[in-house]
Amino acid sequence: MAKHSNQKLKLVGAATGRIYNGLLLVIQVRNQLTLVSLLYIFYIEMLPRWRQIISKLFIIPQRYVLGIMGLLAVCNAYTMRVCLNLAVTQMVNNTKNEESHFDPNACPDESEILANGTVSIKEYAIFDWSESTQGLILSGFYYGYAITHVPGGYLAERYGGKWTLGIGLLSTAIFTLMTPVVVKAGGATWLFILRVLQGMGEGPTMPALMIVLARWVPPHERSRQGALVFGGAQIGNIFGSFMSGFLMAGNGDWANVFYFFGCFGILWFIFWSILCYSTPNTHPYISDEELKYLNEHVTSADNKSVRDPVPWKAIVRSVPVWALLFAAVGHDWGYYTMVTDLPKYMTDVLKFNIATTGTLTSIPYLAMWISSFIFGWVCDGCVKKGWHSIKTGRIIHTTIAATGPAICIILASYSGCDRFKAVAYFIASMALMGGFYSGMKVNALDLAPNYAGSLTAMINGTSTISGIITPYLIGLLTPDSTLVQWRVAFWVCFAVLVGTNVIYCIWADGKQQWWDDVRQYGYPPDWKHGSLQSSKEDKEKNKKAESAL
Repeated sequence: MAKHSNQKLKLVGAATGRIYNGLLLVIQVRNQLTLVSLLYIFYIEMLPRWRQIISKLFIIPQRYVLGIMGLLAVCNAYTMRVCLNLAVTQMVNNTKNEESHFDPNACPDESEILANGTVSIKEYAIFDWSESTQGLILSGFYYGYAITHVPGGYLAERYGGKWTLGIGLLSTAIFTLMTPVVVKAGGATWLFILRVLQGMGEGPTMPALMIVLARWVPPHERSRQGALVFGGAQIGNIFGSFMSGFLMAGNGDWANVFYFFGCFGILWFIFWSILCYSTPNTHPYISDEELKYLNEHVTSADNKSVRDPVPWKAIVRSVPVWALLFAAVGHDWGYYTMVTDLPKYMTDVLKFNIATTGTLTSIPYLAMWISSFIFGWVCDGCVKKGWHSIKTGRIIHTTIAATGPAICIILASYSGCDRFKAVAYFIASMALMGGFYSGMKVNALDLAPNYAGSLTAMINGTSTISGIITPYLIGLLTPDSTLVQWRVAFWVCFAVLVGTNVIYCIWADGKQQWWDDVRQYGYPPDWKHGSLQSSKEDKEKNKKAESAL
């Protein structure tokens, strides 16, 4: 009897358990159905309405919102890149070098004389670094910058430019905040390593921006949008130079420069994360009219379409790509000479105090920024009216941006101690360099809108060798930082700018290249290097077609 009753209890317990589990299953299914219903209501019914409401809050189209945030991204990148260029003049004690060398051509030193005739001592100049050591430290950024260009372009093309750009600049901002602590703990060696890491964070900036612009900007707006976005480099130089001089004026601590720009970078990242997206089709509150317009006019492939691997085999054999590469090397040589070493020339040769140096160093970049819009407007207008082709426009503006500055910096070096004349030539030099943004800077979008990120990564990454060489070479050419020594450095810059521009003028192009869309253009008759690698989907289609035959 006891056994029989126990078996009944077990059966009743098992049945109860099954009923309980069944009820749980019903509740779970019901909850899932409710969740699916809620998601359906949100995505199908509510989200479009919210998207329409939010899109009306923006006065300007989303592609211009992206342009403004892109400008601030480049501005932010350049402030963190160049802040050391001015800060190093207050970090290093140059008194020993000045006492050991007499320069008969030296300009009168008024930078350290106060109103009462006493001499101001740099309280925070705690490092004793030679000119070559300073040059090596300044070039450290570009070692890291060159390393991450190609990986950055690949990541931007595969996963989108938003987070590739955003996370890279966020890391640079954090490293910038760490600079004062690191340099005081480890000296020149640790600072060099930190600068390499900062460069690695900024390496993906230009490739990621090119990818985003290629998917957001119609061809006839690219010169203006290019001038807007990449003009952020000059805003960064202006803001970075002026604020650095302001923060260090009156014997201020150079550490404040790094704290300020590090926080500025983090603030930018927050707004970028909220406002910007990699493609128009993934933007949650773009207007329907703008989305339709961009889908009709932007030729770049979207992330969701079939994408072939980057055709490196064709790219490295493309003559226009090599012409663009030479032009980029020449421009970067001149540009980095100005950006990296102009503050040192102002301080060491022309003998301006730090506050004046910060202000005067920012003026040439202001001139370049303003002129970039003028050149961009002129170039787009001439192309739109058919006055010249895209290729001719790129060549004209690249030539202005190379030969003009080359001549002006030579004239500046022969101005001697005439500060007004020298500064005027430097301002004219950078103003003429503004043609670069509507010249070769956007040429990668013309040649390869579908692979603009990878092409820009290759071009910028390779041309960054100028940023590695120029600071260290100038440090070697100017061991005593005299006017005559600097003149030799400027003549080297002149030769590189003019020589590379000649190559670009001969072999440049302004049309989309066949390898950017081999399905549309096919292979050229003289191509003898085999087929380009295609996507997996294309390979599967070809196999099915062959098997059907």
